[in-house]
Amino acid sequence: MTAERDRLVVEVQALKAQISADSSTSNVPPSHDKPWKPQSERVKSGRLSGAQPGHVGNTLEMSAQPDTVIVLPVTGQCACGHAWEDVPVQDLLARQVHDLPETQLQVTEYRAEVKICPHCTQRQQAAFPAAVAGQVQYGPHVHALTTYLNVVHFIPLARTAEIVGTLYGSAPSDGTILLNLNVASERLESFEAQVKVALLSEPVLYADETGSKVNGNLQWLHILTCASYTLYGHHRSRGYDALVAMGVLPEYRGVLMHDAWHTYLSLPMDHALCNAHLLRELRGLHEFFQQDWAGELRGALQLVYHQRKTKTLTADRIVAFKAHFDRLITAGLVSNPAQERAAGQRGRVKQSRARNVALRCQRYKREMLRFLDDDRLPFDNNLAEQGIRMMCAKRKISGGFRSALGGEVFCRIRSYVATLHKQGMNVWDGLVSVFAGNVLLPAFLS
Repeated sequence: MTAERDRLVVEVQALKAQISADSSTSNVPPSHDKPWKPQSERVKSGRLSGAQPGHVGNTLEMSAQPDTVIVLPVTGQCACGHAWEDVPVQDLLARQVHDLPETQLQVTEYRAEVKICPHCTQRQQAAFPAAVAGQVQYGPHVHALTTYLNVVHFIPLARTAEIVGTLYGSAPSDGTILLNLNVASERLESFEAQVKVALLSEPVLYADETGSKVNGNLQWLHILTCASYTLYGHHRSRGYDALVAMGVLPEYRGVLMHDAWHTYLSLPMDHALCNAHLLRELRGLHEFFQQDWAGELRGALQLVYHQRKTKTLTADRIVAFKAHFDRLITAGLVSNPAQERAAGQRGRVKQSRARNVALRCQRYKREMLRFLDDDRLPFDNNLAEQGIRMMCAKRKISGGFRSALGGEVFCRIRSYVATLHKQGMNVWDGLVSVFAGNVLLPAFLS
């Protein structure tokens, strides 16, 4: 009877923890949080929000070469009756208004000469430019704008057409916008291949994935990134097949930072695990299951991270922290003993959440704490999560894709845009170059 009661208590505790879990105590995404805002993991600095003392402010400055100058004359007459028109100007006071010009499409007409030879009556026509293939068509800047709105800012097709129509008086159809995306994807195929080769030589890569709907069915959007490049991929699988299709990780032999997804851990390379995920799990164990060792480990991890960030972490402190880490994990395993196999039970015995976390920390201690020994590695996988977070925003704003090809097209263009941004290059110039037929590439890829 006592054993049954204890089992029920543990089960109720687990259910309460599951109901109360949010992005601050588990790996539940922030989009699933309840209306209240979860507490941040950031340690308060004690400073007020906003600009700090000594900060040089930014303001809209006067232009030395205004496009239009309007002189406002003094008219009428002085109180004494003298006409102001007869008085010379002593000074000019200037104020400026920075505004957008009136926008409209500029139509360029190409007229190809046609000539007939007076001797043999042969007909000869001048050639139109290669980019002018149709009788009437939009130019590269319109194509770039629709792609920019749809891929960079996730504006749905209909709203993209509406924005262009409102600003310029002519709205391209959904089919035209989709054609633009397909053309851009084809022209960026070589760029994608070069990025894959470049990623293989990077010492550290960051990986993550998130769900992505195709015609209402769940598929997966993957990211592989570093400080210089970003590669997105779309696949029906979350696992190994998707990584093979992206064509990088199966051959990569550097260090891969990720969130301990078992598919990544199965790859033959060095691994580093995201400690932001670990902090959330430890917080949940401490708050919902009264696991004191988890709360103490969470505090110790935060302290050593901020010591590293402020460059106050010494070699002796690292050694002491690792020993403390081992003691706390041992305490976690002792306070959460292994569940024994019941009579007649088959398969692996399910363990408690606390024991599973402690076992993972014990098994992957080196991968979790690599940031202490390798200056190239950060504390968390935020670089990949930032990129994947934008894809979650896309899912909220414009939903999923109509086809698997649409997901692949989006990912290739997004990879190009994200890479240009990381290289400090102008995204708009890049998109215009794609449709002008001369793709702008970073120097090391061109």
